[in-house]
Amino acid sequence: MKSVGRSVTRVDAVAKVKGAARYVDDHFVPGMLHAKVFRSAIANGWVKRIDVSKAKALPGVVAVVTYEDVPDHTFPTAGHPYSKNPAHQDVADRNLLTRRVRLVGDEIAAVVAVDERTAQKALTLIEVEYEEYEPLLTAEAALKPGAPEIHAGTGNVLGRGGYELGDLAQAVAESDQVFSDDFTTQMVAHCAMENYSAYAYMEENGRIVIVSSTQIPHICRRIVGQALGIPWGRVRVIKPYIGGGFGGKQDAVVEPLTAFLTTVVHGRPVKMEFTREESFIASRVRHPIAFKIKTGVKKDGTLLARELEIVSINGAYASHGQSIANNAGTKYRQLYRQQAIKCKSTSVYTNMPSAGAMRGYGIPQVMFALESHMDDVARELAIDPVDFRLKNVISAGYQDPISGVKVLTSGLAECLQKGRELIGWDAKKADASRREGMKRRGVGAACFTYASGTHPVGLEVAGARIVMNEDGSVQIQVGATEIGQGSDTVFTQMVAETVGIPTSMVHILSEQDTDISPVDLGSYASRQTYITGMAVRKAAEEIKAKVLDYAWGMTDIPAGAMDIVDGWLVYKHNGEGILPIGEVALDAHTNTVHCQPFTADVSNNARVNAFAYGCTFVEVEVDLLTGKVEVLEIHNVHDSGKIINPQLAAGQVHGGVSMGLGYALYEQMLFDPKTGKPLIHNLLDYKLMTAFDTPEIGAHFVEPYEPTGPYGNKALGEPPAITPAPAIRNAILDATGVAFNDLPLTPQRLIARFKAEGLIE
Repeated sequence: MKSVGRSVTRVDAVAKVKGAARYVDDHFVPGMLHAKVFRSAIANGWVKRIDVSKAKALPGVVAVVTYEDVPDHTFPTAGHPYSKNPAHQDVADRNLLTRRVRLVGDEIAAVVAVDERTAQKALTLIEVEYEEYEPLLTAEAALKPGAPEIHAGTGNVLGRGGYELGDLAQAVAESDQVFSDDFTTQMVAHCAMENYSAYAYMEENGRIVIVSSTQIPHICRRIVGQALGIPWGRVRVIKPYIGGGFGGKQDAVVEPLTAFLTTVVHGRPVKMEFTREESFIASRVRHPIAFKIKTGVKKDGTLLARELEIVSINGAYASHGQSIANNAGTKYRQLYRQQAIKCKSTSVYTNMPSAGAMRGYGIPQVMFALESHMDDVARELAIDPVDFRLKNVISAGYQDPISGVKVLTSGLAECLQKGRELIGWDAKKADASRREGMKRRGVGAACFTYASGTHPVGLEVAGARIVMNEDGSVQIQVGATEIGQGSDTVFTQMVAETVGIPTSMVHILSEQDTDISPVDLGSYASRQTYITGMAVRKAAEEIKAKVLDYAWGMTDIPAGAMDIVDGWLVYKHNGEGILPIGEVALDAHTNTVHCQPFTADVSNNARVNAFAYGCTFVEVEVDLLTGKVEVLEIHNVHDSGKIINPQLAAGQVHGGVSMGLGYALYEQMLFDPKTGKPLIHNLLDYKLMTAFDTPEIGAHFVEPYEPTGPYGNKALGEPPAITPAPAIRNAILDATGVAFNDLPLTPQRLIARFKAEGLIE
């Protein structure tokens, strides 16, 4: 391959470095108005009275709307493809503005003013009186008999799921030992560099145009249509550059209300931009989840029985809802073999920020529980943790009994062996002196599996359009959004590879516009290179076939005897040049008899999936007196099939591992247990990884060629963030002999346990 597999420079690198890339905030429409949301000060209750008269009277205020002014119907916000089957549709539990308060920061009213300062001042003039209930901040409180229902008729249960395969009771009876344990993970925020932002205006024909930092332009259009109760075709969504998403923008957060507000002010442009504080409490977060795991094994380490119970805190609104818990339960069964397995899950409404999609979609949570538990079992059985995993991992040939997806390639065993060598596992495990004194060292490992897209649970359609210019260069448009992960660069490489031209002759349009861009579901589920790549390859193959067919008419050389290499048509048998592709393209554009410019516009409905695999190996030093954990060495090893761009792939690993380190050691959103008010909702108090905190990160790949992938590739975007947390936890266990089952692994938590275990006074 000439383009695929090379570290081609990002196509957007220069624009971003020079500050020329235009984000939502860089766009300006003359006469732009600014909107601000009046948010609830309580976590649970009703608005008894609201008075907006003083706000309306403030000079510069154009409009004030409350829950009394918006449509009565509810709508969903999750960025899932629409299903005609009501049972498969997202839960519609949102109003544009609400009288029923479900979290601190719920949206009660909105102000539109000539500038942001005036809008903000107007908020202070709104008077409100509440009927307040006790906030329900835990699953136990929300599910307690008699607890007030956050959404009527739900009993505070958003959804349930589960499955059972094999005879679990028989498998437990045949086990030599049975182990049980509980684990919890915390609520964390996405913290994208760019806050949630959008502006909307109306065209002369009454259509609503929204310019938004969204991962899902086509889905967002549908959600806005549902929210406003108008035909979806009356909405147009434009996505410029995005300053990060991580799943948070796979939800319609600001777009529906912004679109409604432009209709209130007769189509004038209205902009809404969240503050950082609003992005913490009023957007989406990662689900905190509690797990109960039970495992039956033989003395030799063979897994027989596996059981998992999941309770997921979903917060005040459904967003992606039960699908997160379902996904966690699915990946739990797709990593290791067993005789019988059972999973049941429950998603619970609470008076907390709404949890939605976040990098990994439930898998960082479940892999923390599963991979921590695997180490505990191995320790009790006196089996090396890596050997224990190698004995039980699923391999090629496995077919999931529920989804039907078959593993055609698996490099997980190779990943484990590679990580073992990189970290010097065997020598460090054998050195007992490392686990003595007040500063102790340990090594840990953890595995994962991840899907490439959502099939067969979700629709996986993608589109690509290619137009060849007179000089043989091409434009490509896709509906899949570039959100910083480098997908535009990868698609450029794919087109160059398949057509047979240099990457410099491929020009990709990064902006998505639902009026113009091919239909694609968006950027999520690590689907871009796998799912959209299929459409890109089909379009590129069509262009190439048209060029060769046309050249046949020009040269009398059969299309099957020719190829295109580096922008030249050549003889396939010996590579001898025939004529440059630009000469063919120019003739196709200008020939008065045979003029037929080369274009391709394809859509691809993917009905396949591929499992990506990988692991993290880490060495830590634990200071017993301070509770500080220093990561000395970390390696993230992946089977993502063929790597399209090694440099971009390494960048994905570095970013994902950094996110995983923060999840393991620092990050956590905290709330007042009496009021539900956030205690941490800004970047001063919320601890993110910095360059000073980040160790050297080893990014490594094994590359089995995946036959279902367009270029042998599988998922990579989300997997790097999955296993740093359990690997670090297991390394702390190796160093100190103390098992920590709750995230994050903060100094306070470690010191308390070390004291309880008698390691320090």
